[in-house]
Amino acid sequence: MDKSNPVRKVVDAVADAVAEVKDRARPAVPGAPGAEPPSVAEPTEPRAPLPSKPDQDEPAVVSATGRDSGAARDVRSQSGGYLTTANGTRVFDSDHSLKAGPRGPVLLQDHHLREKIMHFDHERIPERVVHARGAAAHGVFRGYGTAGEVTKAAFLADGVETPVFVRFSTVLGSRGSADTVRDTRGFATKFYTTEGVFDLVGNNIPVFFIQDAIKFPDVIHAGKPHPDREIPQAQSAHDTFWDFVSLHTEATHHTIWNMSDRGIPRSLRMMEGFGVHTFRLVNAEGSASLVKFHWKPKAGVHSLVWEEAQLLGGMDPDFHRRDLADAIEAGAFPQWELGVQVFPDAPEQTFHGIDLLDPTKIVPEELAPVRPVGLMTLNANPSNYFAETEQVAFHPGHLVPGIDVTDDPLLAGRLFSYLDTQITRLGGPNFAQIPINRTHAPVNDMLRDGFHQDAVHTGVAPYKPNSLDGGCPFFAGADERAYIEFPTPLAAANKVREAPASFGDHFSQPRLFWLSLSPVEQQHVIAAYTFELTKVYEQAIKERVLTVLANIDTTLCAEVASGLGLPAPQATVKPADATPSPALSQLGASWPVDGRVVGVVAAPGSDLDTVRQARDAVRAAGMTALLIAPTGAPLAEDLTVQRTFAAARSVEFDALVVTGAPAPGADDLGARDAKSGPAQGAVDSRVALLVNEAYRHAKPVAGLPAARPVWVSAAVDPQAPGVLVADNPADLVTGLAELLATHRVWARFPAPTS
Repeated sequence: MDKSNPVRKVVDAVADAVAEVKDRARPAVPGAPGAEPPSVAEPTEPRAPLPSKPDQDEPAVVSATGRDSGAARDVRSQSGGYLTTANGTRVFDSDHSLKAGPRGPVLLQDHHLREKIMHFDHERIPERVVHARGAAAHGVFRGYGTAGEVTKAAFLADGVETPVFVRFSTVLGSRGSADTVRDTRGFATKFYTTEGVFDLVGNNIPVFFIQDAIKFPDVIHAGKPHPDREIPQAQSAHDTFWDFVSLHTEATHHTIWNMSDRGIPRSLRMMEGFGVHTFRLVNAEGSASLVKFHWKPKAGVHSLVWEEAQLLGGMDPDFHRRDLADAIEAGAFPQWELGVQVFPDAPEQTFHGIDLLDPTKIVPEELAPVRPVGLMTLNANPSNYFAETEQVAFHPGHLVPGIDVTDDPLLAGRLFSYLDTQITRLGGPNFAQIPINRTHAPVNDMLRDGFHQDAVHTGVAPYKPNSLDGGCPFFAGADERAYIEFPTPLAAANKVREAPASFGDHFSQPRLFWLSLSPVEQQHVIAAYTFELTKVYEQAIKERVLTVLANIDTTLCAEVASGLGLPAPQATVKPADATPSPALSQLGASWPVDGRVVGVVAAPGSDLDTVRQARDAVRAAGMTALLIAPTGAPLAEDLTVQRTFAAARSVEFDALVVTGAPAPGADDLGARDAKSGPAQGAVDSRVALLVNEAYRHAKPVAGLPAARPVWVSAAVDPQAPGVLVADNPADLVTGLAELLATHRVWARFPAPTS
């Protein structure tokens, strides 16, 4: 990109700011639970509460009516060195109830017991019906100034910096479910703009299961655990889900995306995001365009393999939220570019024959390129999960001038639904006054009272028109940047419960998606359908799904049918002709390796200078090095061990560097560690498993010459693609970084072409 390009200047400014923070607050290994290390003995000297960790931030301190207080971010934090009641009275003892003698009955007058138990009994609020399990981060968005042609939204202007809060989530599971399940991920961004809050509430999949919001309860009821047994949790591999999507074939497009690698992302940092719906943008001249929003991760789009996802579900069900928080703490700030596909706002609202109001359809990027309009950087973790991540309230109707909705029937239902759910979850209509939800723009709304009203209103006339309050508040015109809906002309029509004929094509775009995938990605789709359908009990449902697959592609149907031991049915419609869209594949490009995790395996006899060189080379490349050794004892004063052979598993790492061949440890026993396998010669069996899994998962693995026995024990071909052997640790890490830039070494296991 030309250095004189204004977009490049903004990108460089953001990069400089990110680099400055990285230099200031990048720990060698993230994950410390507190701002200061604890003492072994319980502290007894009163002191003020510890500050937040350097990687954490809190919502901006604005009043309930959007005024900047000028106060420090921690003004809402607990203060004082003594335990108190909720009203600030210091407490003498919080370990014993007030009783009539040491063995006597507890007294009703114990007001401290009553307050403490009362609050505990009411700590929980209803979890979200969908998107219950989430993780979030604070950040900043900077506009490139390239959107002025299509929208007057102020936060997209050149160089404008807007605070954001982003929440990622899974759809089906409860708050206690695992991160790495096969599921759609929510990608919701709250922009605290000068014109009010704008919420872009989307997913990591650009289409949805349904075309009309009236079907939303159906698809969620079908995907949730069965109501009689409340199983399976956070999964679509069961009868009710496949019963619904095989009968309601408009779900086919979303389903094949979910069965692809997109359903099991490697990290939240490596997901695309989509607004799903078509929106209307309005520029300063009053001209309208239709658009689709895209978030493009700077780290590239990358996924787990299915075995990794299953292992992580048991080993570290918090893997995605931990990865996000650790990356931010380490200064490897996740970044996404916001882009728009732009279409003419023509009366038919179609583009190249694709109905833009159908949320089960995409427009291939080859037909409408994604235009970058800004860069988002997530640079701080929440300081309190409940206050921020759990209480944040999104709503597609939170719009700003220059951004309007369309007649998408799914979007119409969301405009109603989101407000209803906040009232139930957050206890009343004033959820916008919770700190994480507060706008940074002045508020004068004439809304009064209700549960949790934090604003202290003045005046006597919360109505319009009035004269008692001097006529205030007044209406704004277009010149005062009022929000004015675009005057869309409406054709004469009858009141009907119908869908347009263009909504009836349920198979051509799933076929487009299938044909756009690389051979290895297609193999993963086949495996996902086969796995899911083996969990289905009813034979009729399996046969019905196979007919749906036959309508997409005969090879896909035949391979899944073979895995199920069933005959492949004939298609009921002829598979459509489609030109593949390379943008739909996750493979074929290179991306930055910042924040990737590399395990450095050290044997008791490893040369410690070599271990240091490997660790330091990983860090110098912008990646995180975790040292893996037989026990947790430091190898040297400057070589702290982060993982032991008993605790480490390959799924934690993007690549491995093996510095030696560790002999079996004293705990390399099946009775003590189930990862221990049959005798692996002179190598610890858990290290052999670690390397074997990484190899089978197509990850780069590297080793010094001293590590050769590990290749034998791990059944690794040292001549295979992505297996590096060299004398110099720095050369090994350089090679690893080049391989990690393409995510995995799929050439190690070539897939048959379709």
